[in-house]
Amino acid sequence: MNTTARLMLLACLSLPVLAACQDDAAVQQGPETVEQAPLSAPATADDNEWAAYLSDVVRRNMGDITNSPYVYYLPGADSADYEGQRERLNEEIDLAMQRGVVQGNLIAFASPESAAMADMVVSAFEKVDDGAMKGVKLLFIGDAADEARVRAAVEPAGVDFQFVEAS
Repeated sequence: MNTTARLMLLACLSLPVLAACQDDAAVQQGPETVEQAPLSAPATADDNEWAAYLSDVVRRNMGDITNSPYVYYLPGADSADYEGQRERLNEEIDLAMQRGVVQGNLIAFASPESAAMADMVVSAFEKVDDGAMKGVKLLFIGDAADEARVRAAVEPAGVDFQFVEAS
């Protein structure tokens, strides 16, 4: 058998296999794919519950962002060394916002202690120049009572502000 005939035979034999693979892919990605319901905000300050919740909320709000998000989380006030964790996180957020965040990124802030996290965000953005973070998506996950003051503090920097109520 010559080379051309062998290639034709191989092509004919492989077509059903390729068609089956495409059908399997269509079934896996088809219209029957069910989107998981959004998780509810944890009723407690349990860090594991908050980690799962934040992962879900951030993933759902990524939009067209393809870079890994920056997530800042402050645990509940009853956690061990809360004050130390709060001080360290506050310094970390201040430094990160002073350095700036590049367009096309998402930064998220969340805590069972929404007012404390809002205080940190407001304080950090006092040092950010107007328009310095255009094209950055900022997600604040907290209490509705904190939304307006966080929005007022961050919008001058040019961020695309989104709020998710965690209550």
